[in-house]
Parts: sequence; C-alpha cells; structure tokens
Amino acid sequence: MGTAKLWTDEEAAADPRVKAVFDDIRITRKSEFVNNFWRALASQPALLERTWTSIKQVMLAPGTLDPLTRELIYIAVSANNACTYCVHSHTAAARAKGMTNEQHGELLAIVGLAAETNALANALQVPVDAEFLVF
Repeated sequence: MGTAKLWTDEEAAADPRVKAVFDDIRITRKSEFVNNFWRALASQPALLERTWTSIKQVMLAPGTLDPLTRELIYIAVSANNACTYCVHSHTAAARAKGMTNEQHGELLAIVGLAAETNALANALQVPVDAEFLVF
C-alpha cells in the first residue's frame, strides 16, 4: 500500500498547477493515461512540476543517447535501487521503444554482474588503477 494519496482527475482539475502538469503529461505522451507516480506527487505541486520538468529535460529532450538507451539505463539504476515501480514502468517504456526479450535478458545479466563485481571491489577496497583515473 502506498503512503501518498493518488489524486483523481477531478481533484487534479481543481488545482491549476496540478492540472497543467497532468495536461502536459497527456500532450507530451500522446495518451490520456497519467500514471500513479504523478498522481502521488500531485499533493505537492512544486515537487510535481519540478520532477516532470526534469523528466522532460533528461528523458525526452533530444540528446546523444537514443530513447531506448535512456530507458535501459533507467531500468538498471532502478533495479539497483530496488524501485519496483520504476523497474516496471521503465521496462514497459523500453518495450514500447523496441526493447526485445533478448535485450532485456542481456541488460539484467549486466545489472547482476555489475552488482556482484561492485560489491566485490567495495568489500576488497581495491585501489583504482592510475590508468583509470580521469581528470
């Protein structure tokens, strides 16, 4: 069970700041669906606005990383942070952007391997090779 109230469309329509973000989500995503993450943030309009602006800047604005790669990174970080909601929502987004079952399997293998080797390097306190230091 969640710890925040999920705003209905009627409640969102009554708050101009929330309504503006929900409307922009619908326009940007070309969908009437506003997911529970945004509905949970609606009780804090400033946080809702800031987070939606960040999402648009990082995940949707043109850049050197293609949309699928961005989603794969988001899945990896979400898995590492144990965010079930984000793993599910960004896996769905990645599939919509063309991620195959094989790509998903490779991604999870990399995430698992990185978690293992990161834990080993941290536990052993391995010093970083001078050749790897970037200034």
